[in-house]
Amino acid sequence: MEPIVQITTSEAETTCLGTRIGSCLKAGDVVLLTGDLGAGKTHFTGGIARSMGISDYITSPTFTVVNEYEGGSLPLIHFDIYRLGSYDELFEIGFEDYLERGGVCVIEWADLIPEIEEQAARIFKVDIRRMDDVSPTQREITIVLPEGERL
Repeated sequence: MEPIVQITTSEAETTCLGTRIGSCLKAGDVVLLTGDLGAGKTHFTGGIARSMGISDYITSPTFTVVNEYEGGSLPLIHFDIYRLGSYDELFEIGFEDYLERGGVCVIEWADLIPEIEEQAARIFKVDIRRMDDVSPTQREITIVLPEGERL
């Protein structure tokens, strides 16, 4: 599928784009987030959560590796795998069990463990990059949707 490229100029616009992606998600879907440190992956995830009816404040699970959010249309399992070194480590914390729970998994730093892509039937790929230092809130967000999905 051809990538979709969007430019956002604020945290609110990045969150809003996450909301649009979130409205496409179904049980078992996986969102792979990549991009610069501080680019807005967690804000994007907050938009996904909002679209699912989750009102909790979304934080990056940088040190805990995984945060779970209930209370929406589906459970949201939010991973930050920056500190993991391999798929084996992800497996040890129960990644495959999370996939089977019927929620949505959002994975920050997904490019660090490429084997993740082999684990889910429907994968949304989202890359978030800062555009420049002149406009520090401007982001280029590249989205690859699963086959047959529209934004």
